[in-house]
Amino acid sequence: MSNKNINRRNFLGVGLAAAATVTVGNSFAANETYKPIPVKKNDENPFNPITYSAMPTRSFGKTGYKVGVLSLGGQATLEIKGREAESEKIINRAIDLGVNYIDTAASYGRGVSQLNIGRVMKTRRSEVWLSTKTHDRTYDGSMRLLEESLTNLQTDHLDTWQLHNIKTQDQVDQIFTNDGAMKAMEKAKSEGMVRKIGITGHYEPLVLLEAIKRYPFDSILMAVNAADVHYLSFKNYLLPEAQRQGIAIISMKIATRGRILSSWTPPPLEEQTDERNRTPLSGTVSIKEALTYNMSLPVSTSIIGVDSVAQIEENVKIASEFSPLSTAQMEDIEFKTLPIVRQGLYFRRWDVGA
Repeated sequence: MSNKNINRRNFLGVGLAAAATVTVGNSFAANETYKPIPVKKNDENPFNPITYSAMPTRSFGKTGYKVGVLSLGGQATLEIKGREAESEKIINRAIDLGVNYIDTAASYGRGVSQLNIGRVMKTRRSEVWLSTKTHDRTYDGSMRLLEESLTNLQTDHLDTWQLHNIKTQDQVDQIFTNDGAMKAMEKAKSEGMVRKIGITGHYEPLVLLEAIKRYPFDSILMAVNAADVHYLSFKNYLLPEAQRQGIAIISMKIATRGRILSSWTPPPLEEQTDERNRTPLSGTVSIKEALTYNMSLPVSTSIIGVDSVAQIEENVKIASEFSPLSTAQMEDIEFKTLPIVRQGLYFRRWDVGA
């Protein structure tokens, strides 16, 4: 799995203060044709032999990788400091059960998630497709985060490096400038530190739609769940174009930190610190309905964070029994979420007063 010919520290330590002199690719202006740059090949895909008997698999875009329909997200317990032992148990159990894709980010728990995953990757890197993200929009800042991510994850390469939660058109324009984050991504890919480039978001579908029309991303991680169709729908406005392009599509925000689930009990209102998203309501669907809904979408895989080993075991069991829902069944689940649209989509762009 490793590209042993790359000296990671030498690569990352050069040119951080000289983004303007980097000559990877051409201008990223919207009206120009993208011309790929030479890439050092590191085409070996991870392999978890358990996946194929554990759950259905799907093609991960054009990569040639077969990914399980359920994957592990790096939030919840994995991003909480002081939960290291439990986090490692969750990650190891997930891989043992056949999970072959793990997603995290440099910002999750201020690096805690990557550190927890890294302790497992030290010995099990070849079994999972490993994705992380940069939340910095600049070349220099993203390169520093790449250094941090590779160190914390105890690996010399990422399977996917992603732009984290692109929200606005201004951010799209910024990442495509001469000293923007896309230059860092292309440089890292050209040197074999990063195999694939992805983009993520959960705020505004049309912004991401513009981004994937401007650049041939390998993957897109999008927030879509059973409440999605009711407001700023990624399913309706973004998913079809990602499908048309053959991009690997990963769905997230399935349970919205539990808020969409009927088993969730909201904290007392006075303890809910986010005033705009305060709610006295429990969710309205079960975890099986939530997961099965997302797995029935035309996506490669669906990631979800968990609080315990028991939860990952339950989720994999649901994945192992998965059978696609009919359109009518999906519409029934969507209808159930109508009373809780705001809490089910708390991460969306909400206009003032909405």
